[in-house]
Amino acid sequence: MKTINTQKKPKLPKVVCIGGGTGTFVTLKGLKNHPVSLTAIVTMSDSGGSNKRIRDEFGLLPTSDIRQCFVALSDENGGVGLMRKLFMYRFDKGQGIKGMTFGNLFMAALTDIVGSQKEAIKQTRKVLKIKGTILPVSYTSTHLFAEYEDGSVVTEEHFIDEPQHDGTLKITKIWLSPEAEANPDAMKAIVEADIIVLGPGDLYTSLIPNLLVKGIPEAIQKSKAKKVFVVNLMTKYGQTYGLTATDHVNTVNAHIGNSIDTVIINTGQLPQEALREYEKSHEFPVVNDLPNSASYTIITGDIASNDIVTKSSADVLVRSLIRHDSEKLAEKIMDTLRMSL
Repeated sequence: MKTINTQKKPKLPKVVCIGGGTGTFVTLKGLKNHPVSLTAIVTMSDSGGSNKRIRDEFGLLPTSDIRQCFVALSDENGGVGLMRKLFMYRFDKGQGIKGMTFGNLFMAALTDIVGSQKEAIKQTRKVLKIKGTILPVSYTSTHLFAEYEDGSVVTEEHFIDEPQHDGTLKITKIWLSPEAEANPDAMKAIVEADIIVLGPGDLYTSLIPNLLVKGIPEAIQKSKAKKVFVVNLMTKYGQTYGLTATDHVNTVNAHIGNSIDTVIINTGQLPQEALREYEKSHEFPVVNDLPNSASYTIITGDIASNDIVTKSSADVLVRSLIRHDSEKLAEKIMDTLRMSL
């Protein structure tokens, strides 16, 4: 007689990462090696580089942040590993496609075949056999606007990210137009999460746009999850020039009703070679001025990678030279998760 095993598999803790760009890529890459159920919720207001062409020429929502999440969560071995490399490949020649990534073109083509971006995202997940779920924060076609302390207004994410104005000016107001409606699946994931990781990533162009989507701040506040904010390594000219760690925390808290429970900040040394390059662009390490009397838990440690990132010659956008170490950051997040369960 056959013995039937009725024992249920242990339920994995649910980790939701909110952000976009390379910051979320780094976080997911480390967390996928841990026993958790992962969901990435990514911004959909990017308008620079190949995303501008995806929006203008194909009439689609930007796909680069989604593509990076797919790559971060994909299997890195065998044939799937080759697909992973293919999704990151950026064309460096060819009239009309130079600067585009294969992954973005793949997702544009798949959208045309299956009839919607939502379905294309589901099918791409199967192709790459990813360990987790990737959700656009919204399906609304929207743009990011920022007003600065001198009263000037910038009307696209790309021009906030790579300023053509005085980048030392502080942002005093940020919004989406038209107003974006939250993806119901994203709100459900947030409410059901055990831990929500905010950042790292460009504060005003990768993280905050998610918090401007109608319904998302309320879902974060409603969720019983531990809310963890990962402070960036460097300030960003045009966005966070001169802002300290406390300034970063206060900015995020202002959008989510002071919900942050834990702050993770790097206290290790950063590569001097990279710092010299950053200084040329008026960007500096974020000063750790987090108060001992803070209402949130502060976790410190050496969590920065020693590697200096080199980008493709076909990539026209400015990219970060140094990033968090995926494995070290994941360990800090997992420590927080274990303490909260």
